[in-house]
Amino acid sequence: MPTIPLEELRGLVADALERAGANPGMASATAAALVLAEAQGIGSHGLSRVPQYAMHLRNGRVDGAAQPRLLRANGGAAVVDAAEGLAFPACALAVEEAVSRAREHGVAFVGVVRSHHAGVLVDHLRPAAASGLVGLGFANSPAAMPAAGGRHAIFGTNPVAAAFPRRDADALMVDLSLSEVARGKVMVAANEGRPIPPGWALDRDGNPTTDAKAALEGSMLPIGAVSSPKGAMLALVVELLVTAVIGANFGFEASSFFVDEGNRPRLPGARREALRRRAEAEGLAVTDAVLASLRAAASA
Repeated sequence: MPTIPLEELRGLVADALERAGANPGMASATAAALVLAEAQGIGSHGLSRVPQYAMHLRNGRVDGAAQPRLLRANGGAAVVDAAEGLAFPACALAVEEAVSRAREHGVAFVGVVRSHHAGVLVDHLRPAAASGLVGLGFANSPAAMPAAGGRHAIFGTNPVAAAFPRRDADALMVDLSLSEVARGKVMVAANEGRPIPPGWALDRDGNPTTDAKAALEGSMLPIGAVSSPKGAMLALVVELLVTAVIGANFGFEASSFFVDEGNRPRLPGARREALRRRAEAEGLAVTDAVLASLRAAASA
């Protein structure tokens, strides 16, 4: 398995996305985010997403010419319009606005509408932590999870993220979806033909399944689904925060994105930061198949 410098990977991904129709700024921002995810060991939100994003650019689901803009603002509150483009340029603008407005008003709330898949949510908050601010992030997603006691999807997996700056140390970073696991892990298992553990998902008829492809056609289970409705209720809170408050679509109104290390404690984000630094210094091991597909897409 070859080891590739991150800069080369960023170039390959950006070229692939540009050839699929993304403008240079969108392609560059997205490539940086996907390679960063891969470098942190989050393959479900890394290079595996390139074919999906490219397909959405080619079939018109994503507008490759989109430029994010500030839609409306008042004091410490603002809304950014992603204009149906890939999410990363819009999220960067939103965090830039949030940092600037928090400096002026003490706190800021910035939402993003008309966006695509946002990737690793906590990574968008890195500039806030680097500026000495606490960053909180919430996102909804296409319906993929049932309400408490339900059998069919109504909520998204609705991730929650937080970044807390620390003196002379990496920021403390928390990032979690409100499903038992991120749906991207099921997507990877489906692509690799592997089963998933019991308790992760239901099939399209609402029955428990260990078949990853059946799970993608069905729904994910909320955290704590077996013992309590807490996961579904948290998903509802996030759904309302990022839809009703800023005027965005509910998860059920959006189409799907998909056609142990021992007992030593560590701070959230420490492992991913160590992996990122190692990848920056040494490059990233990429399978021959993934590398071949990236190079083919970049030269198509």
